[in-house]
Amino acid sequence: MPKKSCLTNLLEFLEYVTNAVDCGKAVDVIYLDFQKAFDKVPHVRLLKKLEAHGITGNVLNWIREWLHGRQQRVVLNGNASTWLYVISGVPQGSILGPLLFLIFINDIDWGISNKLLKFADDTKLVGTVASNAEIESLRSDLRQLYNWSADWQMLFNTDKCKVVHFGHGNVQSDYSLAGALIKAVKEEKDLGVIINYNLKSSNQCIAAATSANRTLGMIRRTFVNKDSKLLLRLYQSLVRPKLEYCVQAWRPYLKKDIDVLEKVQRRATRFILEDNNWSYEERLRKLGLTTLETRRLRGDLIEVFKIFKGFDNLKYSDFFSLSSSGLRGHPYKIHKPQVRIDVRKYFFSFRIIDEWNNLPAALLNCVTIDTFKRKLDCHLKNRGYF
Repeated sequence: MPKKSCLTNLLEFLEYVTNAVDCGKAVDVIYLDFQKAFDKVPHVRLLKKLEAHGITGNVLNWIREWLHGRQQRVVLNGNASTWLYVISGVPQGSILGPLLFLIFINDIDWGISNKLLKFADDTKLVGTVASNAEIESLRSDLRQLYNWSADWQMLFNTDKCKVVHFGHGNVQSDYSLAGALIKAVKEEKDLGVIINYNLKSSNQCIAAATSANRTLGMIRRTFVNKDSKLLLRLYQSLVRPKLEYCVQAWRPYLKKDIDVLEKVQRRATRFILEDNNWSYEERLRKLGLTTLETRRLRGDLIEVFKIFKGFDNLKYSDFFSLSSSGLRGHPYKIHKPQVRIDVRKYFFSFRIIDEWNNLPAALLNCVTIDTFKRKLDCHLKNRGYF
C-alpha cells in the first residue's frame, strides 16, 4: 500500500474539518510538536518495538549494528569535547531513519477516540467540540498522548504546541499538556500550507506568490543567458512548483486570490519572451503553457482518479458517495450532496464533482496514471482549456 503524501494527509484532514463545519459543528485541531523528535528515539526501546512488529533474525541484528557504536562530540571555537556514544536518535539524512521513527511512534494513537493524523514528526489531534462531552474527550486524548510520550521518552515541546478553533459558535476551550496551557492561534502552517481558522486560502496564496516571485527575481538577476527555452525550463522547475505545492488542498476560489497566483505567471511569461506586445493568452500559446487555474482543474481530476484507482492511500468513500442514478457515461459518477458554506462548496471533494461526472468513460478505463494524464490532456484541449 502506498504511503500517504503531504497532499493526501492534508486532504484527509481538511475533508474532515470542512465537512464537520458545514454540518454546523465546531472543530478543534491541536498541533503537537515533539522535542527534537528524530534525536530522541531510544535505541533499546526501538529495537523492542521492531521485534514486536515481527522484525527478527538477521534483519534485526543488522539494524542493531547500524545503530550501535555511533559517537558524537561538540566543537566550539576549535575546542572539542570528548567523544560520547549515541544511545538515542535515528540517523537523519538516511532512508531508514525516518522509517524507524514512524515504526516507533506507530502506536501513539492506541486508545485515542478522536482523529489523530501523523506525517513523520508532524502530529495533530482533531475532534468535534459541539458539547462538553466532546471537549472532555479531546482533553482525555491529550492526557493519553502525554502519558505515551512520557512512557516512551518522546516528550512534547509544549511551547510549540498550538490549537486552532474552527467553526461558528466554537466556545474556544482551553487545553493543557503536561500542566502547560496550549496556545490558541488563528492560523498554523501545516506541512507547508497555511491553515486559517476560517478555512480560507488567501494567506496561503499570498505566501506562495511571494515565494515564487522571489525565486523568479533570483533567476532574473542570476542568469545572463536569456534563451527562452532555458528560462521556460527554470520557470517550470523552480517557480511554478511553489504555486502548486499541495494546491488541491487549498485551491483558491475568490477572484482576488486566483489573480494573486496568476500574476506570477503573467510576469514570468513577459520575462521569458522579453516582449510586452503580446497578450497573456498569446504568450501562453507560444510557450505551450496553460493558465494556472486550468492546471489546478487538471490536478483535481488526476487526484480523484488516483483515489478511485487506489494509487493514494485514501478510501474514496471518505470523500465521495457513488451516484445510484444517472449512470450513463461511466461507473464512477459521484453523488452531489447539499452543502451550506462556501469553504465546503469549493473544497476538493465537492468542487470537482461536475467536471468528474462529465468525463468520458474511456478516461476512467485507464490503468496507469500516465495514460490517464495523456487522455485527460486531449479531453481538456478539445474542450478549449489548452
